[in-house]
Amino acid sequence: MFAEVLTGIALVQKSVEFIKSNINTANDIRDIAGSIDDLFRGEQEAQKARNKKSGVDQFSVNTVAQEVIDAKLAAEKLYEVSVLVDQRFGHGTWQGIVNERAKRIQEAKQAQKEAQIEKNRKQHELEQTLKQIALVLCIIIFMIGCFIVTFKYSSF
Repeated sequence: MFAEVLTGIALVQKSVEFIKSNINTANDIRDIAGSIDDLFRGEQEAQKARNKKSGVDQFSVNTVAQEVIDAKLAAEKLYEVSVLVDQRFGHGTWQGIVNERAKRIQEAKQAQKEAQIEKNRKQHELEQTLKQIALVLCIIIFMIGCFIVTFKYSSF
């Protein structure tokens, strides 16, 4: 699909065009789901560009204006699509999509956080095991050294 080539506001606009042209023939929300994904991705990219604080030209009026306008256009296009989806599939459909998406994003973040906690726990356990092994080896080496010294001096 065109998502790989387009970014930000261009992705939003292309997604909206596709949705508008196909909303009336869509039998199911799955028929336009890919474009809705692209719409969200483009809107996020527009927001990231707006929030990005790096670069030589970050304070120019042109850059600031473009980023603000792109973010507002993306929000406007999201609203347009929300109205189209609700009109086609019933009131509340768009909000249901947004809520489910937010829920899944939150669940993914939580799963990632739990995986990181588990990884850290396993790392800590490994470190503790290695410390114990090192301590046991030191004790064994010390005891072997004591036996060697004892046998060496006891033979006289």
